[in-house]
Amino acid sequence: MAKKRNGTVLSFDNGNLIRHAHHPIFRQQLTLGQKAADAVAKFGGSWKFISLFGFYILVWMSLNTWLLSREHFDPFPFILLNLTLSTLAALQAPIILMAQNRQAERDRIEARYDHAVNRKAEREIQRLQKDIDAIKKIIGK
Repeated sequence: MAKKRNGTVLSFDNGNLIRHAHHPIFRQQLTLGQKAADAVAKFGGSWKFISLFGFYILVWMSLNTWLLSREHFDPFPFILLNLTLSTLAALQAPIILMAQNRQAERDRIEARYDHAVNRKAEREIQRLQKDIDAIKKIIGK
């Protein structure tokens, strides 16, 4: 669930705040190609794409089988359909790889950011522990 407050994007996971607008990933400006690669990968990896493409293949094969007795625009081995499938795969694969590379880069940025936040939290906990130890010494005297 994401909320926007004063221009800051906040996301919550199990009630925990996980992202802020100052996060490096949110500061990235994406090119048109990067946005397109993300959109193609998102759609190409969905059940909607699989069902639409399965429907397309069934319609193609049904029409060709039915029209086989009349016209031969793509006879039985469906060579034109194979060319269509090969072309789609040849175009879709590098686009999906580009999106995966971008996701890997986002993961690296996220890991660096998380590490920096964890180190800061660790230093804060150490400082608090020193303060608690000092208070214990004062109370103990």
